[in-house]
Amino acid sequence: MNSAPTESGPPIDATLLAAARPGSLPPPPADLDAQVARALEEDLGAGDLTAALIPPGRRGHASVIAREAAVICGRPWVDACFAALDPRVRIDWRVEEGALVERGQTLLEITGAARALLSGERTALNFLQLLSATATAARRHAALVLGTGCTVLDTRKTIPGLRTAQKYAVRVGGARNHRLGLYDAILIKENHIVAAGGISAAVSLARAAARGAPVEVEVESLEELREAIAAGADTVLLDDFTIPQMRDAVALNRAAARPLALEASGGVGERDIRAIAETGVDFVSVGSITKHVRAVDLSMRFAWSD
Repeated sequence: MNSAPTESGPPIDATLLAAARPGSLPPPPADLDAQVARALEEDLGAGDLTAALIPPGRRGHASVIAREAAVICGRPWVDACFAALDPRVRIDWRVEEGALVERGQTLLEITGAARALLSGERTALNFLQLLSATATAARRHAALVLGTGCTVLDTRKTIPGLRTAQKYAVRVGGARNHRLGLYDAILIKENHIVAAGGISAAVSLARAAARGAPVEVEVESLEELREAIAAGADTVLLDDFTIPQMRDAVALNRAAARPLALEASGGVGERDIRAIAETGVDFVSVGSITKHVRAVDLSMRFAWSD
């Protein structure tokens, strides 16, 4: 099997990609139906003018084919797209969610009213292509850190309106979610530190206001790391540290009476993520997993079935 596609970075053996597959799938997000409804409304508007040319009784059959290797993600969105247009449409999936597929492999077969198949094609494929691309990127990065004890995290750099969808795809790919938004965790950055009067003051204010939410502090030096450890943060984000600086940070943290979780961040890519993970940091966050994705190349082939 070919390695999953990427715009840059080393080839990754399919065995590693398979090993990075998570043991279980996350539940689809609660707003999935709302995402599908918005997407269909955006595309169909008052009605599909071209599909209206097809007699309403005609039936069709379609196959969706992968035109490159990928991790497949987005089945619930595809199902919801066609169910919203015509609940009688039958979808026979040939691959599981999270499966690594080869170029030319058939992903699903669809049978039903021709109008519904053609009207839903673009929206369904848009979701499947985007989420498969996100899952593929996540799987590649997760595979590259296997055996190091380091976990790959995503960021909030997601497509507006589709954050929960991409966060789901990240988990299907084998990486983990960082905070979902500004409401479920505190990340104290440079401007927050300046406004609060220092790291210790910022952490104290966060603890008072967080109501149990985890507190993370971004640091740019070993001295700031010492301050964050002393202040009692939960996690420290090492912003743009070099590899030697990360090793020093890991050693300093391990020597502390209460070590914190360490997260590396800042321009991380496939070529350097392994070296970063091997420094001993607990997490490495990668914005490109959701920000720089290229849609997986899929095609839908239609034929009349009546």
